[in-house]
Amino acid sequence: MPDTLPRLQQAHLQQLLAAYRDLMQHHGLDAIALYSGHSLPHYADDQHPEFQAAGHFIHWVPLWEAQHSWLIITADAKPRLMLHAPTDFWHLTPALPDEAWVSELDIELVNEPATPALTGNVALVGNVEALVESPVAAPHGHANPPALVAALDELRMHKSAYEIACLREANRLAVAGHEAARAAFAGAGAELDVQLAYLGASRQRESHVPYDNIVGLNEHAGVLHYQHYDLDAPAQRHSLLVDAGRRYRGYCADITRTAPGPDAPAPFADLISAMHQLKDSLVADIAPGVDYLELHRAMHHRLGEILVRHDLYRGTAEDCVERGVTRAFCPHGLGHSLGLQVHDVAGLKHPDGTPAPAPEDHPALRLTRTLTPGMVVTIEPGLYFIPMLLDPLRDTRAPINWTLVEQLLPCGGIRIEDNVAVTATGFDNLTP
Repeated sequence: MPDTLPRLQQAHLQQLLAAYRDLMQHHGLDAIALYSGHSLPHYADDQHPEFQAAGHFIHWVPLWEAQHSWLIITADAKPRLMLHAPTDFWHLTPALPDEAWVSELDIELVNEPATPALTGNVALVGNVEALVESPVAAPHGHANPPALVAALDELRMHKSAYEIACLREANRLAVAGHEAARAAFAGAGAELDVQLAYLGASRQRESHVPYDNIVGLNEHAGVLHYQHYDLDAPAQRHSLLVDAGRRYRGYCADITRTAPGPDAPAPFADLISAMHQLKDSLVADIAPGVDYLELHRAMHHRLGEILVRHDLYRGTAEDCVERGVTRAFCPHGLGHSLGLQVHDVAGLKHPDGTPAPAPEDHPALRLTRTLTPGMVVTIEPGLYFIPMLLDPLRDTRAPINWTLVEQLLPCGGIRIEDNVAVTATGFDNLTP
C-alpha cells in the first residue's frame, strides 16, 4: 500500500463521520447502523453465490466480502464495527488488516451473527429485509428511510482523495489485464484464453471481478453484455472487444478496449482509431458545470461525423442524428458514475434526491447529472454493427452505405472506455 494511502483513508473516514453526524442531526437520528448484508444459497442448494457487501458499508470499511457485519455511527462515540469473524475450520476466518483505518473504529469480532443493541431513533441502512431468513432478527430501527438513503447516495457521488487514489490503482491493475488480453488475442487465443490471460495479469480470481468480464471475438463484440467465452478460437479473427475491470479496496475500474484482428477489413482499424479520438475529445470536454446529458448528445453528433467521414453514411452528421441512425449504431449511453459499484448510485437523481430520469430518446443513459468536482464517470462511446438494430433502417431512405456495413458485420463493433475524475479545473483521466 502506498505510504500516503493510510493518511488519505483516515481523512476520508473523518470526513464521513462529520457528514454522517450532520445527517443524523438533520434527520433527528440517534444512530445510523449500516448492515454489510449476507448471501443466500441458490434455490434448493447449499452453494452460495459470490457475495459483495453493501456499498454504504464498504464506504467506511474496505472489507467488501464481510458478511453479517454492522457499523454503528452515533453522535458522540467512535464508530463501532461488529465484524463477523466465526471460528471455523471449513473457511478462512476474516481477520483485521494491520492498517491505520482500524484505529478509527471501535471493533468487536463476533463469532456468530448478532444483532446490535440499539435504542432511540435509529436508521438501518442495507438489506435488513433479508434478515427475515437469517438466524437473527433485525435490530430496532427504521429500515432504509428514503430521504436518508438518498442523502447517503449523494455523499458517495463525490469521491474523496482516498477514493480517487483507490480508483486510480484499480485502473492501473486493470490495464495490465487488458495488455495481456490483447497479447493473447494476437497469439490466436480463444475467448476463454483471453479471459484467463486477463485474470492472470490483473491478479484476480474470476469471482472477484467487479462485473462479469466481456470478452467478445468477431460478431460477439456486437453483443453489448456478451456473457460467454468460446473455448475454441475462430477460423478467422476480425476483432476483439474486452470490457473488463478490477477492484481495489472495494473500488471498481471499468475499462473497454477494441482491437482489429488480422482478418478485419481495412476500414475497421480506421474506425477504431476514430473512436479513440472521439473518446479523447469527450474526455477533454469534462469540467465542472458540464451537463453530462449534453455530453452524451455531443457524442452522437460526433459519431455522426465519423459515420459520414468513413463513408458509412452518405449525408450530413445532423441528418444522421435526426433520423436516429447514430442510435442504431450506438444504442447505449455515454457512460455512468463509477465508484464502489460499477454503475454507482445517484446517477439518475438530482442532488436533492429527486428523480432525474434519462430522456425518452436516450433511455439507456445511466447518468443525467451536471458534473461537479469529485465525481468519477466513465466515457465509453460505441459503434456497433448489430443486425437487429440496423435492419429496420433498410426500409427507410437513410443513405447508409449497406455494402460497407455488410463488410463490417463480422467485426461486431467497437467500444472504447476510460474512467475520468472531475477536478476543480477540468478532468483527471484515471485510465493510463
